Amino acid sequence: MIAAKNGILPAQSLRELFADGAVAAGREPDSDQIQPASLDLRLGPLAYRVRASFLPGRTSVEEKLDALKLHEFDLSHGAVLETGCVYIVPLQESLALPQDISATTNPKSSTGRLDVFTRVITDEGRAFDTIPAGYKGRLYAEISPRTFPVLVREGSRLSQIRFRRGDPMVSDAELATVHDEHTLVTGGDELIGGGVQLTIDLKGEATGSLIGYRAKRHTSVINIDAKAAQHPLDFWEPIVNRDKPWLVLDPNEFYILVSREAVHVPPMFAAEMVPFDPLVGEFRVHYAGFFDPGFGHTGAGGTGSRAVLEVRSREVPFIVEHGQTVGRLVYERMTERPETLYGEGIGSNYQGQALKLSKHFKANV
Repeated sequence: MIAAKNGILPAQSLRELFADGAVAAGREPDSDQIQPASLDLRLGPLAYRVRASFLPGRTSVEEKLDALKLHEFDLSHGAVLETGCVYIVPLQESLALPQDISATTNPKSSTGRLDVFTRVITDEGRAFDTIPAGYKGRLYAEISPRTFPVLVREGSRLSQIRFRRGDPMVSDAELATVHDEHTLVTGGDELIGGGVQLTIDLKGEATGSLIGYRAKRHTSVINIDAKAAQHPLDFWEPIVNRDKPWLVLDPNEFYILVSREAVHVPPMFAAEMVPFDPLVGEFRVHYAGFFDPGFGHTGAGGTGSRAVLEVRSREVPFIVEHGQTVGRLVYERMTERPETLYGEGIGSNYQGQALKLSKHFKANV
């Protein structure tokens, strides 16, 4: 039985959810599918191109699909999802949650760094990426590649889900105490307000050093399941420090930047990046918001792990300056310490990172 303590459920509790039937799938979980505080979600065998994004409201997703789908296609041997289109893919995992367990979803870090806009919807859902306590039914991924066309297949994992009991959010007053004890961020202003505030690094190591990337248009396809398969310069324009402490974000362009601060998520906590805050500017930061326990933790090889920022300006050009607040990291308590932390031999791709593209690109080129 899962302990009746409020908090985010760790990996060992996620295995219990599978064993108890609260999470079900047509096949066993992949060996690396269960993360320290989240579960990767796998695409099913069929996909639907639809006219527009939607929320089911009072109906099921299937009823909406009957009205909005343009065509369906098979993913068992792979298929390309084109930019500017919206797709719905039923996921392999379904839920029969207990009445005291709710969940939220987010794109995986690698998905966000490719500018693939991904959200999860449920039957009769009234909000994206939100699964109410006690939900019983299927899960569906809405996928819309924004910059690069991507090749996906049955079993590809673009989204992740995090389960919680109660409201384990850590208040600012508690967070200050946790920061004093565990040092949640270093290297920046170390401000706490609505979570830990993160600022942007536009100086790098020195004049001429790399500070970010801007996505190219009209590129070839990226295989979502292939690691280190692409040359970065075929898809990205490097941005270097030109001795100017600011950067103009062009409307509807996609950037990979990095925080000044090194982030630490202690073993008994999980964190999430707030994706867009209108108080700090007309842009969206960090599509993929989950930080698992152990991210940046010295004991798990993560000393100096900075937050990579997936940034898209909105309707107008917007100037961001070095040291400007660009997002907030909110923390939640775990019900118990995960059996394995992020970075502890589980194939974590971004432990100890600085500025880093997704795992699909070759490093050191």
